[in-house]
Amino acid sequence: RPDAPIVTLAGETMGTVWRVRYAEPPAPQPGSDPDGVARAVQAVLDRVTREMSHWSPASDLSRFNAAPAGEWMTLPEGFAHVITVALDIAAKSDGAFDPTLGRLVDLWGHGPPGPCPPPDDATLAAARASAGWRRLAWDATTRRLRQPGGAALDLSGIAKGHAVDAVADALRAAGLRHFLVEVGGELAGAGIKPNGDPWWVDLETPPDATGIAPLRVALHGLSIATSGDYVRGDHTIDPRTGRPLAGGPAAASVIASSTIAADGWATALAVAGRDHAAALAMTHGLAARLLWRDGDGWREMVTPALASMLDG
Repeated sequence: RPDAPIVTLAGETMGTVWRVRYAEPPAPQPGSDPDGVARAVQAVLDRVTREMSHWSPASDLSRFNAAPAGEWMTLPEGFAHVITVALDIAAKSDGAFDPTLGRLVDLWGHGPPGPCPPPDDATLAAARASAGWRRLAWDATTRRLRQPGGAALDLSGIAKGHAVDAVADALRAAGLRHFLVEVGGELAGAGIKPNGDPWWVDLETPPDATGIAPLRVALHGLSIATSGDYVRGDHTIDPRTGRPLAGGPAAASVIASSTIAADGWATALAVAGRDHAAALAMTHGLAARLLWRDGDGWREMVTPALASMLDG
């Protein structure tokens, strides 16, 4: 409907902001009014927080982290989906993405304990020994995850992507077909705007990345996620060392058919480092753009999968 208004909604979740824009449907169904949509979106995001928050001691994730060695925990459906995707990306990235770095995240001041002095070598070694995605036993059929003892999940590198997908599902359930969803910078789009334009989104680029041309993508059934150090500094933990990542891409953006995949892979590419991220992205056919600092300037790498989308 060319004259359909675009409704814009926003709120807070997971320590960040969510935004939804959608074209008002020609025949609204119950729950598709702005108040109803806002309630549905917030309910979805609250559920994700209850399941996977690293900050809430009452979340399912925190209960798993506190479980004794050998205990099996049946996960809610959304949590189970995230674990399935997380372990798949962990395997394909050879551990560049690792969902078991919760204790290391806390030690470096990025978790619920807040800022703290850098850990000594003994403390760091103990936290590294408790991590490792291969220590997890996962039964996808029964949605049961085994606590091997001391493992602490942290899904901050993939949960926002899942949240975007879950919100998109809720919008479709409300009868909406043309929308753009964002949670903390991760985005998914469906359909088109009433004027026939797609939902255009610019890939994130560091403000000082002079000489790098902007890259604008039409999110028509696509998702975008970006990871890197240019916003929050060296906050990403390198599973190989247990220390904050150094020398990785300043920004790794991935375009995929689902936001959870884009989010998880963007994190993996950021951790893989500039020497390995490009090869990893090409091995798995990822549509990705990598930006890194090179002396006083910047370098950009666009994977063949993304280049083919731009050529098309």
